[in-house]
Amino acid sequence: MNLKPLGLIALALSTPALADGLRVASWNITNYSGGRVSEFQTAIYAQFEGRSMSPDVIAIQEMISQAGVNAFLSILNTAPGSPGDWAAAPFINGNDTDNAFFYRTTRVDFLGVTVVALGASPPEQPRDTDRYDFRPIGYDADAATVAFYSCHMKSGSASADGQRRLLEAQRIRDDAETLPEGWAFMVGGDYNIPSSSQAAYVELVGVQANNDGRFYDPIATPGSWQNNGTCRFVHTQDPTGAGGMDDRYDQILVSANLGDGEGLDYLGAFGVPYSNTTWNDPNHSYRSWGNDGTSFNLGLTVNGNTMVGPDIALALVLSTGGQGGHLPVFLDLVVPPRAQATASLDFGAVPVGATVSLPITVANAGDVGAWGVTGIDDLDYQLIASPAIDAPVGAFALDAGQSAEHTISVTSATPGLVEGVVIVSSDDPVNPEIEIPVTAFFTSGCSVADLAEPFGALDFSDVVAFLTAFAAMQPAADLAAPLGVYDFSDVVAFLTAFAGGCP
Repeated sequence: MNLKPLGLIALALSTPALADGLRVASWNITNYSGGRVSEFQTAIYAQFEGRSMSPDVIAIQEMISQAGVNAFLSILNTAPGSPGDWAAAPFINGNDTDNAFFYRTTRVDFLGVTVVALGASPPEQPRDTDRYDFRPIGYDADAATVAFYSCHMKSGSASADGQRRLLEAQRIRDDAETLPEGWAFMVGGDYNIPSSSQAAYVELVGVQANNDGRFYDPIATPGSWQNNGTCRFVHTQDPTGAGGMDDRYDQILVSANLGDGEGLDYLGAFGVPYSNTTWNDPNHSYRSWGNDGTSFNLGLTVNGNTMVGPDIALALVLSTGGQGGHLPVFLDLVVPPRAQATASLDFGAVPVGATVSLPITVANAGDVGAWGVTGIDDLDYQLIASPAIDAPVGAFALDAGQSAEHTISVTSATPGLVEGVVIVSSDDPVNPEIEIPVTAFFTSGCSVADLAEPFGALDFSDVVAFLTAFAAMQPAADLAAPLGVYDFSDVVAFLTAFAGGCP
């Protein structure tokens, strides 16, 4: 499970995202077709007290054109501090403004984009809803796949506006219900929803007969967000001050399996309410980037901004182009563990009745260099052994970068070859079962030296090994000819049994 100590979560949040899991962001960048280069670069990659937005994927709303996508991609790749590994998903030019999606190619495998619903004139939803599917690099499994819905819902307080938002929410949830088993899903964007009691929000997060497509607020902060000072740390709109910071229009909601403590998961205390006394909540990786809670019903605090400092705060204000605007929101995901184990165990020749033991090693081999210790889930596993093989029973867990030894024992009351496996059964989604072959050859009745005597310096096992190797180099039929009906493999089997029985 990824229930990391709060101190480790706080440490992860105090550093840039490059080594602490997968950072997913969503941002309405306000009618964008180009420009605002230094503003976005500073907002995204500048650092303050070790903190930086530095996302791995970012969903964008209010993109105007392919030219805007190209311009924003250049901004991401040329920003000071950028790794320069960004790519853009195919741009779909729909009704009104559009979605866009950007991802780091060294961190994410992009799988494709799907138009979930088309924007059109009333009573239809105004803009397209698009779904972007991806998974962390190195995790080719359904349980490590994310479907991200990007939406910009209808604004306005009229009944017809609410109905159009509800239609958008219904289509998102309906689509989420059809995703392959094991997939995680998220919805991010500008909801234009002032309260969690509105029908569109209830549609997304509420209990229904089919809860396969249900979303959850990872920071468990429902309520009437608009003009509510209690929610000042999660407000995202409007940083320029025209309307003041008084709305939680921008959110990221997630599926239940991103809060179950297993595998790909939210980094934080899923379902614990966000603090209403500090922006620096150690329970959560979720942030309204730039909002330090001092801007309620005002423009975003620039001088003295305790979350991002004055330079990033000013860049966030200017990135809106003076058109109202929004702050980005982001959260971090821990990536699944990767299991690694001893390749095989060979006990060699063992006296009948004896119990012999050897260790195996199991490791959580998640890439700490790429994702950080706090960015990789614990490896939860158990050992399952064949009959005649004894392995420790119980549930085991390893943090990223850790390994453990387990003693495996074998015994037999009869001579002959004992073969079996020890299975490391884990929550590694890519390789959930690792089979470790185990072999032991039990002998009794006389010593190996007695059996070896006719062969001079050769041990009997050497003779069997020689004959087996010789058989591999010759056609079996030729070798079996002098023996009549006996295949050469039968001869090897007889000699092996003879060594075990020592008549």
